[in-house]
Amino acid sequence: MSNEKLQQTFKSGDTEEWLDVVWTRPIGYQWARFFNALNIHPNTVTILSMLIGVASAYFFCSGSYRTEGTEGLLMNIIGVLLLAWANFYDSADGQLARMTGKKTQLGRILDGAAGDVWFFCLYHALTLRFFFHHDLEFQWLGIENNERNTLIATLAVYALSWFSGIVCHARQCGLSDYYRQIHLFFLKGKAGSELDNSTQQKQIYQDTPWKGNFIYKLFLLSYINYTRSQEKQTPHFQQLKQTLKKKYGDTENIPQSFRDEFRRLSLPMMKWANILTFNTRAITLYLSFLLDLPWLYLLMETTVFTWLYLHMRHTHEGFCKELNRKLYQTR
Repeated sequence: MSNEKLQQTFKSGDTEEWLDVVWTRPIGYQWARFFNALNIHPNTVTILSMLIGVASAYFFCSGSYRTEGTEGLLMNIIGVLLLAWANFYDSADGQLARMTGKKTQLGRILDGAAGDVWFFCLYHALTLRFFFHHDLEFQWLGIENNERNTLIATLAVYALSWFSGIVCHARQCGLSDYYRQIHLFFLKGKAGSELDNSTQQKQIYQDTPWKGNFIYKLFLLSYINYTRSQEKQTPHFQQLKQTLKKKYGDTENIPQSFRDEFRRLSLPMMKWANILTFNTRAITLYLSFLLDLPWLYLLMETTVFTWLYLHMRHTHEGFCKELNRKLYQTR
């Protein structure tokens, strides 16, 4: 394999996680070459990754080995392999798009939605698994294992799954992706980034007719809300962006010295952004299911991951505020 050709399919050295560099990207690259030889579009690869990721949820749901024993362990292992396979395809679609130049707005939206589809199903699988196999937890807590207590406990786990997925997971991954795109923007410029905004996406939505674009319009509507959420979480960056626009007009006129300074401050954030996206999250999920205590993943997401998210956001907003203050002083 040509290392140079592989690296050309990376977004940037700054934003790639080490596990992706040594594991996910090389395997994804081989899949990208395979799909390219078959002339398969990157969006098709993304949809395949969604289907495989959803399939993993079934095996995780059926993977408790408290009653199934060895068969349950095997189901867990299959779930791990399927979710890893889905992630290889999720890497391959972007690598294929950069390799062939087949980048589309729908592709960007689908790529962002793939992980959400996987985890939406995984959260439900986790709750169902608890419903059917909660005896050990009840024993630890000294709770009688009857229908009423099972229903109450399952509803509590479902509520925690909902909070963990909708509030914690969505914000953590959305902001991490946003910070990476911001970093790429200052590193490579507009052409090297996918830094979108809700106003721009709303205009695309309004300009796109419903006829023949029904599914695309629904994805666009979801993406508008996604970008709007990113903007609401980053008020000081939004102010900095407006100041840069007023001071330099076109974004391509931003001085290289400012880009370098932003990159210096933003680079430490990339390790937190990578932790909060897939690899660390998936490893935590794998261990939780393999330990047959899947609710541990929810505990990790609502505590440790949430703390990392808040730390990352506080730090990023802090240096954006300071950079904005310096720009006003030099006006």
